[in-house]
Order: sequence, then C-alpha cells, then structure tokens
Amino acid sequence: MRTIRVETSAATILLTEAAEPKVRDRQTGEVAKDANSGEALMTIGVVYIEDGESSLIKVTVPESGVSEGLPLGSPVSLPGLVARPWESVFNGQQRHGIAYRAAAVTPAVFPAAMGATA
Repeated sequence: MRTIRVETSAATILLTEAAEPKVRDRQTGEVAKDANSGEALMTIGVVYIEDGESSLIKVTVPESGVSEGLPLGSPVSLPGLVARPWESVFNGQQRHGIAYRAAAVTPAVFPAAMGATA
C-alpha cells in the first residue's frame, strides 16, 4: 500500500508515551520485526501540533532509532515520518486507520515563538 511522506518542519511534536516494543501477536507476546532488516520495532506516543490543531498518534520506530533518555513531554523530531492508510476485517468487522512510521525519534527544541525577539 502507498506511503505518504509527512512534512514536519512547521509542527511541534511532543513525546507522550515512552518507547515500548511493538507486539505482533498479543497471545504469544511476539515482538514485531522490520520485514527488511529483521530489527525489533518499537512504538512511541506523540502529540502532533500544527496550525493550532493537535492529534495524539502512535509511531513505529526501529529499536536502533530510539534516542535514550527522552523525558515525557519533551519536544522530539521524527525524521522520515510517513503515513500509511490500512484496512482489515477483524471478527467480521471492517476496520481502518492510518499507521505512522519514522526512521528515528530524536531530541528537538521548542520552536521559537512567532514574532519573538531576543
């Protein structure tokens, strides 16, 4: 399915949930792996703020792309962020959504306030 690049330069992104292993199978606890590299995948929660609107989203990141020591509430950068629409049938019910994936989650700085002077 098609992936869509997400332009993040005008957004403020704040970490709301620390990195946790992405579970592929809830019954067995199997951790999801990248299909190409075989590397374990992690999920993080962020609030994405742009143009006065905010969204809480989960983002999948390879384990090696998770920066250590990121405190909750801190601004982060998500290089290579893409969105991929998905749909499936689960227990006879049609489900759909958007999956987000980034190459890494790294520290960022709060954007300077518009019109602020030093």
